[in-house]
Amino acid sequence: MDHLPGLLDTPHLLALAAALGWASGIRLYAAVFLVGAAGAMGWVDLPQGLRILQHPGVLAAAGFMCFVEFFADKIPVVDTVWDAVHTLIRIPAGAALAAGALGADGSAMAWIAALLGGSLAATSHAAKMTTRAAVNTSPEPFSNIAVSLAEDGFVVFMLWLSATHPLLFAVALAVTLVVAVVLMVVLVKFLKTVLRGLSRFLSGAGLSPGKTNVPENPDR
Repeated sequence: MDHLPGLLDTPHLLALAAALGWASGIRLYAAVFLVGAAGAMGWVDLPQGLRILQHPGVLAAAGFMCFVEFFADKIPVVDTVWDAVHTLIRIPAGAALAAGALGADGSAMAWIAALLGGSLAATSHAAKMTTRAAVNTSPEPFSNIAVSLAEDGFVVFMLWLSATHPLLFAVALAVTLVVAVVLMVVLVKFLKTVLRGLSRFLSGAGLSPGKTNVPENPDR
């Protein structure tokens, strides 16, 4: 098994920035905890902009929220509400983490990283919500749990790949983004339902689980 690198070079930093942006849209707290723990244990020499993740307080908070999200994400309807609330958190967090990974506060590169990180987080978050809206139409809970566990494992794998094999990570990320777009196109009816639910939620009307998980009229 390959060991994680110490001081990250430019390809590793770019891969880490992209990985954090993408992972934030699916498992924000897991991404923060895993990267912070890797830095705290000396496996990776994190860039200056991410060293705050090594702080014991940040690790404790991220670990606790990761624990809560692990279970919340596996309960139908609860996962939908959780994702809706985290629309306001995951995308800006993905932008901030990507910018921090490049360690260039206030520079053009930091802004570019923030835009790309936020875009990756938005794409993965939208694909996750769309897919889960489709899965949640199943009356049994096991498919929901299986998909959630697959997301857990895939986030861990992608973070590891970004730190050990940045070029392979770039290929895997490109494939993942294509699959995400295809899923949203194929499941466009569910995507419209998710967007309607988010619109109601953000406008303060609340989130109706029944209308969020199942399209009112599949032919529309």
